[in-house]
Parts: sequence; C-alpha cells; structure tokens
Amino acid sequence: MSAFAAVDLGASSGRVIVGNVDDGRVALHEVNRFPNGPVQVAGALHWDVLGLYRGVLDGLRAAGREAGVLSGVGIDSWAVDYGLLDGDGALVGNPFHYRDGRTDGVPEKVFTTVPAAELYARTGLQVQPFNTVFQLVAAQGTAALAAARSALLIPDLLGCWLTGARVAEVTNASTTGLLDASSRTWATDLAERLGIDSTMLPPLLDPGALLGHVRADVGLHGSVPVWTVGSHDTASAVVAVPAVGDDFAYISCGTWSLVGLELDQPVLTEASRAANFTNEAGVDGTVRYLRNVMGLWVLQESIRTWNEAGLPADLPDLLAAAARVPALTTVVDLDGPTFLPPGDMPARIADEAVRTGQTPPQSQAETVRCILDSLALAYRRAVRQAADLADRSVDVVHVVGGGVRNELLCQLTADATGLPVVAGPVEGAALGNVLVQARAAGVLSGGLADLRAVGARGLELRRYEPGATGGPTDRQWSAAERRVDGP
Repeated sequence: MSAFAAVDLGASSGRVIVGNVDDGRVALHEVNRFPNGPVQVAGALHWDVLGLYRGVLDGLRAAGREAGVLSGVGIDSWAVDYGLLDGDGALVGNPFHYRDGRTDGVPEKVFTTVPAAELYARTGLQVQPFNTVFQLVAAQGTAALAAARSALLIPDLLGCWLTGARVAEVTNASTTGLLDASSRTWATDLAERLGIDSTMLPPLLDPGALLGHVRADVGLHGSVPVWTVGSHDTASAVVAVPAVGDDFAYISCGTWSLVGLELDQPVLTEASRAANFTNEAGVDGTVRYLRNVMGLWVLQESIRTWNEAGLPADLPDLLAAAARVPALTTVVDLDGPTFLPPGDMPARIADEAVRTGQTPPQSQAETVRCILDSLALAYRRAVRQAADLADRSVDVVHVVGGGVRNELLCQLTADATGLPVVAGPVEGAALGNVLVQARAAGVLSGGLADLRAVGARGLELRRYEPGATGGPTDRQWSAAERRVDGP
C-alpha cells in the first residue's frame, strides 16, 4: 500500500486527506480540516495564508503519523489569487482575496491597451474581474508590487514553502489571463504591454512532475516527495470524474460551480468569447472548456445572513422545506455582479426579483428554492452552450464536489438539462490529486481513462433521471430562462 497526502484548499475550508492506493483502488481518509475565509484589513479583503499553511502542516504531520511514510504530497486550491515574494523569498504583504473590490473597473482599463477580443484569442479566458491579470494591473504603483520578484499562485506558494522551489503549475497558471491557451507558455508580450514585469512569472511545470522534497523541519518521516498535480482544484476534480467515454459534461460544485467539457483543443472563437466561456488547462494536455457559475456561495452567504440575524437556518431543514415550494416561482441570474461580494444575499435576491418583474421570495424556504432553481437554470444554459460552441454531443452530466450531497439540486440539474446526472465523488479534487500523484510515483500507470477507472472503483454514485420526480417540463425551464433577463 502507498499513502499520498492530498492538500485540498477550498474557498471556505481546507483539508488534508490521505489516499491509500492498493490493489488498483483508492481509499480516502480525512486527517485534518480547517476553516478558510476572508479577513478584512483596512477595508480590503485578504487570505490568512499563514493560517492556511499552519493547517497544511498540521495535516501533513497527522498524515505522516497515520501512514508512517508518505509516498508523496500534492497541493490543489482555488485559482487566480497569488502571493508576492521578494528577492529573498519573503512574502510581501498578505495575498488579496478575489472578492476584494480593488479590480472594479480594471478589465475595462486593460481592454484599452489589449482589446478584449485579442486577449481572448491568446489566453482563451472568461472575463472575470478577479482574474490574476486584472489583479496585477490593479496592484500597479504599490510598494508591494515594486518589491516583488516572484508572483506565486496559492498552491505554488505553499509548495515553495514546503520545498523551496518557485514554479507555476500549468493548470492554475491557465487561470491567470497571462498564459497562451494554445502553446501553454507565458504570454510575456501581453504581460509587458500591460506593464506587468514578466520576469515575475515563474517557470511552468505540468502535473505529475517532481517539485522537490518536504523540508526536514516539517517533521515527516523520510524524504517525502512533493508532486505537482492539477493544482487548480477543478483540474484535479475533473481527473476524478467517473466518466466512460468522451460525451460527458461535468459540474464541479462547491462555493463555485465550474460547468463544462473536457476537450483536446481550446475553443477561441468570437462566439465563445461572447458567451464568456473559458479555456483552462487540464491534466495530460486536455482543455477544461467551462463557465464559472456562482455556485453554492449564494446559499452559504444566505445562511450566514440568517444566522447573524438570529433566524434558524439548518441546511437539511431548509432543503426539505425548499423541496415543497413550487418550482420556478422566482429565478434570478446568480452570475450577476451583485452576488459576487459577501453580503445579504436574501435581500439582493429580492431586489433582483423586483427588477425583473417577479414576486420576491417570501420565506427562507422560497429563497433557498429560488437559489437552487436558478443554479439549475445556469447549469442548463452552460451545458447547452458548451456543447454547441465546441460542437460536441453530451449524453450525461457528472457532478463532483460538495454539491453531490444536495439531492434536490442534483435532481433539478437533471430536470433542467434533460440529461441523466451521475453524482459523486464528494471529494473529487482530493481523489484526482491522489491519482495524479500515484501515477507520478509509479504506483499507477496509463492515461486519464485508466486513472478514472481506478478512482471509480468502490465509489458510491447516485444517478438522477430527468423528470423522475415530476419536475418542470423543458418548456417551463425555457420560459424561466426568459424571465431571468426581465421584461
């Protein structure tokens, strides 16, 4: 048996999970979970990256105690955010949180230098105000950026602290807006045109490379290798999709939902840009062609708002009550900018309902039902558009991540897309992380299909069929789509 530690950092929590690989199957066991969230300092949102690193170290030591000797460590996290290091390798300031408002209006500024169509043709990236390229432009003129010699995305930063190596793993680098989508090399000319010092961009590594070995002072037994994995958590999650064949769509559902297809080549057409689809690097040279959907963030923030107001907000009870609310009573565009920052989501949903000529939700259950119906509607749009733009057929939707536990959302997704939904695994990113590590270490072999076959053994999957519970018809979903845009 070989034991690998998967460090999987999400936007609301981090965890270290041990994956035991034995006899062609993987068994996952969580050894440490710790909170993660924004910290507001002087009006700006930051990550507590040192607290995250402490949680990682505690988890790795727990993994070492459990396994004895680890065969590897791999790190994945959310995308776009970075830490700046000076010439001595010291961190220059606290990394900003992608929900910080410093990038408001920056994309429009960037497009005056590099037009949006040109930027998309090179990088293939969906326009989101928090893309790394926009964050770096927003940071221009600051003392921190002037002192920086390297910019490392979050998993690369933690990997540097573990090993001393300053590199950029390509799946996460592809979310920056500074990577050429076709060549998978840094678009240094674009960076320089925008006033970004391209020498800050570190050497690129593919998933499955040896980053280095864990520093001795961490306290693990033996010389433990650190492997690059799909360091963007969605890249790792897609590796774990238990798909057979190519005609599948995936939804990596957590705080964010990433909805898309796995392709061999990027789609860099003007139609793709207009639809705001993104081309991100996947494992083994694949392309994750997808759209970012706001995900369960709006539900999480609603629950936080109700808790702060002293209202009961138990998620299982809310989901049970939401299932009894008539479908598609109110739907909103959850991808609108109003839902990006933290805040009172129930009030924002009510305002959006009024703006689009609908009756606002009148209860917590109706608000939750509105969120879930609206998410399913967004998934419907994204799956259909991805298939059309990439000229691919889709016969099944795979849902991985924490949203697997939300049975109502999974059934609504099947109803909305008109396709069967296969839900599982919950810890998709950690499983994909371990699979890539195990192959890099020589414990497993083969391509993505082989890794997926190993990962699927022993998984508890649930299949949802369209219309199984008498949900809305396709015509009703189409009518709801029209309502989202208002009168």
